[in-house]
Amino acid sequence: MNKDSRINRRLSDSQFGVILILPALAVFLSVILYPFLKSITLSFTNLSLLSPKTSYVGFANFMELFHNPYLYEYIKNTIVFVAGTTLIPFVLGFIWAIVLNHGFKGSEFLKGITLVNWIIPSTAIGFLWIWIFQGNYGFVNYILKMLGVIKNDISWLGRVDTAMIAVIIAKSWQTLPWFMAYLIGGLNMVPKEQIEAARIDGANNLMVFRHVIWSNMRMIISFLLILGAIGNLQHFDILWVMTQGGPIRSTTTLSVAVYRTAFQEWNIGMAATIGVIWVVMISLFAVFYLRHILREDLK
Repeated sequence: MNKDSRINRRLSDSQFGVILILPALAVFLSVILYPFLKSITLSFTNLSLLSPKTSYVGFANFMELFHNPYLYEYIKNTIVFVAGTTLIPFVLGFIWAIVLNHGFKGSEFLKGITLVNWIIPSTAIGFLWIWIFQGNYGFVNYILKMLGVIKNDISWLGRVDTAMIAVIIAKSWQTLPWFMAYLIGGLNMVPKEQIEAARIDGANNLMVFRHVIWSNMRMIISFLLILGAIGNLQHFDILWVMTQGGPIRSTTTLSVAVYRTAFQEWNIGMAATIGVIWVVMISLFAVFYLRHILREDLK
């Protein structure tokens, strides 16, 4: 009789199951739940790294934050950043996935090449796009001047009206392979018999996409968009490397605002308060995600 058999005789299935989940439960409680609850607690204090005293202030931080006009600018920037960095790579990734899914010669090589920018660290991508958008010797200005589109150099990252666009392009470039990889998987699950039947009935490419591909991939697309939006809501690296939230807060999202408040202004209580607002926004997408999962489980 081996050791596992002796253990199974002494423990019921439910007891053995509880033992198996204990390590994961301990990690969840210590790494996720405790810091989350601690952050909420800090949002009701005036904790500052510049002061030795900390006291409970109730909802004072929230009242101050809601009267801060910059908060609505941070939320607007966050919405623009999340919308841009989710929809642009999704659309381009879908188009590229459809092209590569035709299986022409060299398509596998192109899939591999496309995935390269997905595995590059965000910090390196940020520095790469700083060079591309550089005002004096950047690649974008060089191309646009060569084509005659502009006459003078543009400081893409130094202007309020162009900095967010540059950051969204950089993040979209990084995220496109993520969407492409999952969408190719979804395209392979579309029954080819339905596509052939639609073509026999006279459907053109657009009709096949709308009535066959899209309807079969609707659930996958919903999951991708929700997960992509949640990931972009949490993103910080490229924003900070390229602009540090500037110029004049034009690229300051909630993630950047939390970092600045905590580690440049040393106001931990207010940073935790902004973090709570940030969590509420992420929770909205999480609720949509969980509703989709529950709906699928009930089918």
